Amino acid sequence: MGLLESLEWRYATKKMNGDKIPQDKLDRILQATKLAPSSYGLTPYQVIVIEDQELKERLVPACYGQPQLKDSSTVLVFAVWETINEESVEKYINDTATQRNIPIEGLNDFKNMMIGTINNMSEEQKTIWAQKQTYIGLGFSLVASALEGIDSTPMEGFIPEQVDEVLGLDELGLKSTLVLTLGYRDSGDYLSFMKKIRRDDDSFFIRR
Repeated sequence: MGLLESLEWRYATKKMNGDKIPQDKLDRILQATKLAPSSYGLTPYQVIVIEDQELKERLVPACYGQPQLKDSSTVLVFAVWETINEESVEKYINDTATQRNIPIEGLNDFKNMMIGTINNMSEEQKTIWAQKQTYIGLGFSLVASALEGIDSTPMEGFIPEQVDEVLGLDELGLKSTLVLTLGYRDSGDYLSFMKKIRRDDDSFFIRR
């Protein structure tokens, strides 16, 4: 399938059948997620990749009993950094200089601009800013999954504190923002054969 055909095919799967995703497909979805754009390229979040069945089942109560958690092949949890500061920027700048094989001094202006932006944010603003980045990553995950023929269900409907506790995210300095289940639709999912409903072009696009 091409891009648009894949996006027509995908939907927020309500019931999965437990089949495993081939490793090569999962790897491509994860790499596409990592390649998502982020403000300054900082990517102030982590993606927790969960394939352990017991751990997936422990997440079900924290996600209001949604069965996709236990019936999925893989669960991705997007979690933002609790601390975003000058040290975060310094590490990113060092990585940039190393990977691009350029003098770190040439990145000083970029570094100072980033630090100035971050230092002018409150802690709440930093968290909101980081959370917005996770939605971009989620979008790339959804599109990549569709292109691979893998079903997915994005979730905001969960209790972050409980997810954080199950996964031990506090100890890692992370806070969960989004959950994405990956797997294969079950034949009993009544939505799998229904037409995708979107507004028509004239009511969705405003052209100038």
